[in-house]
Amino acid sequence: MERVPQADRAATDVNGAQAEQAAQGAGAGKRVRWIVATGAALLVVAVLAYALGSVTGGAEQAAPSPSPTPSPSATLTVSDVFERVGPSVVVVQAGTSFGTGVIAADDGTILTAHHVIKGAKEVTLRFADGTKAKAAVTSENPKRDVATLKPAKLPEILVPATLGGGVTVGAPVIAIGNPLGLTYSVSTGVVSGLNRTADRTSDDGDLNGLIQFDASVNPGSSGGPLLDARGLVIGIVVSIADPGGDEAFAGIAFAVPIGAALGGDDGDGPPGQGLQI
Repeated sequence: MERVPQADRAATDVNGAQAEQAAQGAGAGKRVRWIVATGAALLVVAVLAYALGSVTGGAEQAAPSPSPTPSPSATLTVSDVFERVGPSVVVVQAGTSFGTGVIAADDGTILTAHHVIKGAKEVTLRFADGTKAKAAVTSENPKRDVATLKPAKLPEILVPATLGGGVTVGAPVIAIGNPLGLTYSVSTGVVSGLNRTADRTSDDGDLNGLIQFDASVNPGSSGGPLLDARGLVIGIVVSIADPGGDEAFAGIAFAVPIGAALGGDDGDGPPGQGLQI
């Protein structure tokens, strides 16, 4: 066997090692270049993502969030209306007649139904805080079935109701009164019709221009306020339809519009067959 000289073998080993190192170096260089290129690409993507995120986030922050415009009709619940107007409602006792009234002015003047106090020698009031007082009848309007009372004594805190407000068919309404002696009762419904006429005795004449509504009312409710969804007094309750002749609520009730109660014009319309309550 031919032997390779040691010097030649060493040279061969050195040259092989150098070649292997060169190959490894070339591979490492490629890996380094690939890692650098990949890192640069990721850096570019990250910068773009951050920039896009900043633009999007800024747009989201700049856009106003939707919110409803506050309005009394949207914010007042039935409980809110009762809490606001309940202190303005009074119990009216006139002889054997029992009804309701509402404080309508800063001086304590009370609006009620005329038939509640008609012919009474003495009128007694009970306010929401329990204060009791005698009252004098200061005005009577049998044609519109309204009257005003002047209390001899006022409660420590007087809370007049706010009068006025538009009336439209289908609008929600709230009645507060003392039906069948159940003081400070609340019922709800809608305006069923306008310019209704309710029949009465020949002495009193028919009631014209009434608001028809379906919130439950009964004897004792007369003189109480009919309120809109904002808590404004839009009418004074005066009668119900009584087709059965039993003085029971049949789903049809009537109120004098507040404008007419305060001295405005009457209207007219189809008969309502009303019973004074």
